[in-house]
Amino acid sequence: MLPEIKLHGDVDVAALSPLLRGMLLSVAYADGEGGIGLTATGAMNRKFVHWAAVHFLWPGFTAEDLYSMNKVLNESDMPPLWVVRDMTRHLKLLRRKKDVLLPTRRGREFLVNPQAFFDLVATDYLYSYVHTTEREEEVRARLRWWRMFLNLLNIKAREGCTPIDVVKILYPDLAPLSDTEMTIEAWKLKSDLQYGVFRRLCWLGVLYEAREGLSLLQNGAFHKTPLWPACLQLESDTQSDIGVH
Repeated sequence: MLPEIKLHGDVDVAALSPLLRGMLLSVAYADGEGGIGLTATGAMNRKFVHWAAVHFLWPGFTAEDLYSMNKVLNESDMPPLWVVRDMTRHLKLLRRKKDVLLPTRRGREFLVNPQAFFDLVATDYLYSYVHTTEREEEVRARLRWWRMFLNLLNIKAREGCTPIDVVKILYPDLAPLSDTEMTIEAWKLKSDLQYGVFRRLCWLGVLYEAREGLSLLQNGAFHKTPLWPACLQLESDTQSDIGVH
């Protein structure tokens, strides 16, 4: 059984969750600007993509980050925007009318009380959403592991942990390897955790990565945000340590 995501704490969800903030800002923009313009191929236009890059404040995808790699920004250059668009469409917050995306009545309800939608957004995104770089089978296969992942991180992310730390816990035989050997031997395991688990939890806003002083290729330690205890109640809440055998 999947852990229930149910917001029960008094926290500023939009400030803590990049995903909810991006959805909220997109629907608000569409409501205030007469819609989000679309290109001939149906992508969000450059005007909105630039606006989103500046205003989303998405960790790792700020305007500075994005413009360091591209002179101009298209929707395809901003991966978080793909998720925001998919989720607003899936939850019927925006609808397409000719060459613009417009807010629905439900979308305007979302603008008034976004916190009321968090449980649904979080559950769908964490457990069901298929990123462009993933296969649906991978997402489905991960379902049986989410309770274990969340309980493990509930403890290990109190002080900060990396995907490699989790690999070593899950696969003790790999623990003696050096960082270089680990990168080679456990690349697939680390990548699956990095993008399938840690990224989802960070984009949802219950984890954040401490990256100060690190290069682009270095991994930071992941920590829980105040949103984690505000929406997750887990068996490991009273445990001081955890081992996986």
